[in-house]
Amino acid sequence: MPAHVAESDSTPDPTGTTGTTDPLAHERAHLAASRAALRGMREDVQALDIRDVTANWVNAAVLQSQIDDRIKALADLSHTPLFFGRLDYLHAVGGELAEGADGERFYIGRRHVHDAAGDPMVIDWRAPVSQPYYQASRTSPQDVGLRRRFGYTGGELTAYEDEHLTDPAEAEHTSRLLQAEIERPRVGPMRDIVATIQPEQDEIVRSGLGGTVCVQGGPGTGKTAVGLHRVAYLLYAHRERLARTGTLVIGPNRSFLHYIEQVLPALGELEVKQATVDDLVRTGVEVRGEDEAATAVVKGDARMAEVLRRAIRSHVTAPVEPVVVVRGSRRWRVPAYEIQEMVDELLARDMRYGAAHEALPQRIAHAVLVRMEEAGEAPDDRVQNAVARNPAVKAAVKAVWPAVDPAKVVLRLLSDAEFLAAHAGGVLSEEEQKRLLWAKPARSVKSAKWSAADAVLIDEAGDLVARTHSLGHVVLDEAQDLSPMQYRAVGRRCSTGSATVLGDLAQGTTPWSTESWGEALFHLGKADAVVEELTAGFRVPREVIAYASRLLPAISPGLAAVESVRESPGSLAVREVPGGAAELDAAVVAACEESLRNEGSIGLIAADARIPVLGAALEAAGHAYLSPGEETTAESRLTLVPASLAKGLEYDYVVLDEPGAVVDGEPDERTGLRRLYVALTRAVSGLTVLHAAPLPEVLVQA
Repeated sequence: MPAHVAESDSTPDPTGTTGTTDPLAHERAHLAASRAALRGMREDVQALDIRDVTANWVNAAVLQSQIDDRIKALADLSHTPLFFGRLDYLHAVGGELAEGADGERFYIGRRHVHDAAGDPMVIDWRAPVSQPYYQASRTSPQDVGLRRRFGYTGGELTAYEDEHLTDPAEAEHTSRLLQAEIERPRVGPMRDIVATIQPEQDEIVRSGLGGTVCVQGGPGTGKTAVGLHRVAYLLYAHRERLARTGTLVIGPNRSFLHYIEQVLPALGELEVKQATVDDLVRTGVEVRGEDEAATAVVKGDARMAEVLRRAIRSHVTAPVEPVVVVRGSRRWRVPAYEIQEMVDELLARDMRYGAAHEALPQRIAHAVLVRMEEAGEAPDDRVQNAVARNPAVKAAVKAVWPAVDPAKVVLRLLSDAEFLAAHAGGVLSEEEQKRLLWAKPARSVKSAKWSAADAVLIDEAGDLVARTHSLGHVVLDEAQDLSPMQYRAVGRRCSTGSATVLGDLAQGTTPWSTESWGEALFHLGKADAVVEELTAGFRVPREVIAYASRLLPAISPGLAAVESVRESPGSLAVREVPGGAAELDAAVVAACEESLRNEGSIGLIAADARIPVLGAALEAAGHAYLSPGEETTAESRLTLVPASLAKGLEYDYVVLDEPGAVVDGEPDERTGLRRLYVALTRAVSGLTVLHAAPLPEVLVQA
């Protein structure tokens, strides 16, 4: 059944309950009433007077902050539809209706809205009663008689489309409104997919908080959106727990985080923090240096955790003197061998270094108290704490189990060949140890030119000293690019919580990128995670993804190609440009101008080394352009994208400059081909590939 459009619709309301002969007018009226109800909900919160219900200024500040957040969450975004679907159940939800009575009707939207009497006008998409909107089918209607989808233009309801799931006479069809929503031009940051979630995506979104889920998804399968919507669902289903423990979204770079930052607020979730892995670990040092690829691979190897553990524990030394505590006229002596037993016991328990450092003086104090009791005294806990602070005890602990600065330990490992050899022997080869050592050792932690990989090592060392705070749930996107040590750093942030891991093995573009999710999840500390694979593509046209998939045998053998559900004839153009660099630059500018005649965003992707040249060519032709992370608008739709920053982004139309240069810009061919695979799969509506040099052989051979 085709979609009904406002201009031609005069069909009577099929339910016969609204008193109008125009169903679209009825739905528009419900939308207007729902918006009015949402305004009423917001005004009720704004009118709250907390002066008489708070005991002090601290409570008042906390309560006012909660109220402010609630007001923000109740904002009515004019261009964001308040509801996008409707479910007409055959029976009352949770029970049978009397014979002849109508079933219940629910409007499905981004957030819950109720009227002044408290009756629901819009049901949150995350509520259990909403799930059949995504899961119901003709073979399993789930008691749904009718599913209605709505179409919007500029925030105005302009169309609807019905599926009668229990009517055998109605032929199954592809939803035009669903297809139109998927293909709607992209201007601005990433938007939510709440209206277009598919059944296999919904299963992942609604999976429980207790387990970790890993989603392998090729380009256009919606894995990032699925991960973000899972966070929104978990916050709905487990709000109290996650409000206590916290949630975090980790992305590959700041441009990517800026691109996705509006998805959760559009769903009413304002409290989720976002960060890169570098943000997490750069808490104590300034990153100013850069490693060679081979060095970064060694620093990112999981074996470095054992080297650091040995180096930290090497600070523990055997006691050589007894501890003598003087209290009043009495002297209490704890012999060195007894202190050694305490040290051995703490080492055997494999406690964190800092926790053991705090425990040792209490162990010594307890031994003193035992002697006091044997002598007829009756000491209590206050006496034990006083003994633990005794100068003799503190001096003994400082000598045997001294405090350790994690950054100084890493500094010494990278600067002192003998210290490194003592703790990396049997773990790292001599060649690997040489790669780690700085050619010019730094004098201090502050003067050192730390690299991003060094910061991860310091973070690991810090956790060996004191436990890292764990969150309730962490989303890790573009996870295939992390090193084992980076996985460990993320895993520490959810050691007592769960995670959603998102990525595509074929898009691994770092020298240390993972080869399998099993290996990655092991280092993350989530070896029992469920791995789900999304293979249906909803974003990239079939012609484009088929072209990009020619690279898969070379970059990720055995990985299934994405099967795009979108037919878009003419979406791919591959053009050879005769002549030299000037002709190629001119052709690229012309292709951008051609793309700008279409509606939506345009991305010009090129090898990083080509960006300055193409930027100058665009400026000479009078075209302003954005950088990745800057928000596109109706007036400024062209973004110049270095290939190294293209991952995770998407544009309606993409112009790809010189594929061979993208490959050559990486340290090895496989990484280069993976970078090219990313660049080829950023287009939603059309891709134009321009080249003067020969194309990579694997593209031509296929």
